[in-house]
Amino acid sequence: MNVRSAEIPRFANIEQAIEKTKPGEPLYVLHPQKFAEAAKRFLDNFPGDTLYAIKANPHPHVLDQVWASGIRHFDTASLPEIELVKGRFPDAICHFMAPVRAPGTAKIAFEKYDVTDYVVDCDYELDKLLAETKNAKKLRIFVRIATPLGGALLELSSKFGCTTEEAGHLLKRVKDSGAAPCITFHVGSQCLSPFSYAQAVEMARRTAEKAGVEIAALDVGGGFPGPYNNNDVPPYHWYFDSIKEALATMPKPIPVICEPGRALIAEGMSLVTQVILRKGDSLYLNDGVYGSFDELTLPGWNADYFHRVFSLDAKGKVSEKPQGHKAFRIYGPTCDSLDVLPRPLSLPEDIGPGDFIVFESIGAYSVAVRTNFNGFFPDTWVIAGN
Repeated sequence: MNVRSAEIPRFANIEQAIEKTKPGEPLYVLHPQKFAEAAKRFLDNFPGDTLYAIKANPHPHVLDQVWASGIRHFDTASLPEIELVKGRFPDAICHFMAPVRAPGTAKIAFEKYDVTDYVVDCDYELDKLLAETKNAKKLRIFVRIATPLGGALLELSSKFGCTTEEAGHLLKRVKDSGAAPCITFHVGSQCLSPFSYAQAVEMARRTAEKAGVEIAALDVGGGFPGPYNNNDVPPYHWYFDSIKEALATMPKPIPVICEPGRALIAEGMSLVTQVILRKGDSLYLNDGVYGSFDELTLPGWNADYFHRVFSLDAKGKVSEKPQGHKAFRIYGPTCDSLDVLPRPLSLPEDIGPGDFIVFESIGAYSVAVRTNFNGFFPDTWVIAGN
């Protein structure tokens, strides 16, 4: 886990990686250029600081790519995440953006790691935060408001977020404490509607106005989408333009932050899997839903990864198969019958054992949620390209 990305085997492209390594285990492939392009998109166009939401993929190899791409702020949701980031990058700036924290963690984050940004959505958590930080005046405390689902695939306001009335009460309390009152929201994961952010910014503006509190900063959360099959993702500048236009209605300019996860790292990683068995229209791979494909099983999630198929000839040379149109049921390697992808894949009709299926844009919520069920735990890495 402590191996730096510079020490990972490097190849010109995925084809060379397959040809040289002939991977029998799932193979994660990092694409540095993709990480750099994604970070530049936010750093050049978002009107504030960009925080990488490390829950999307906390693997040290991925963190190295995110850091190398220029990201210096990190959205963390636990003390172990803060320790991971600060242990690897001492100069990183961590923001503790979970509305619910284990007792004592805010105290350690503040005193040991100088974390000054926190989120609350109820009186209890605010009381605990103020007590653990001894009413520190340097804090920015973001009150999280619940927002409508809008155009996101997964809603994130049923577990966290308060009503605008409750938010007004909390904002007043934060102001009275001497800390800086701020507002945050999350429009949902894989949001396909840029206008959802404008609506949420307007909701935040009205909440502060009604409470009579001048907020010190605004966090527009995450939810910025990644490119997947079956999803029509709008151009990213639509999101930034929508946010900028909404911010123009605020009483005065204020600092703004965002928390992209998948939008920063999804495209930066591919996964090479191998077919280990074919039974009729069913294929068995060396990775499955207990490994890298858990997100595909979430209720309401209709996106799939783009994929390509490669084979090795008798001389060990790799070639890409033409895109196929035969539907195959895809099973993972474990003994559990639930280890099956929720939707069939269209693949070449002659696909068989030994062939490789490469899944693209799989950087988000794959490595982060894999298990070691049945002893299967993919953790082999290479770099492709510059």
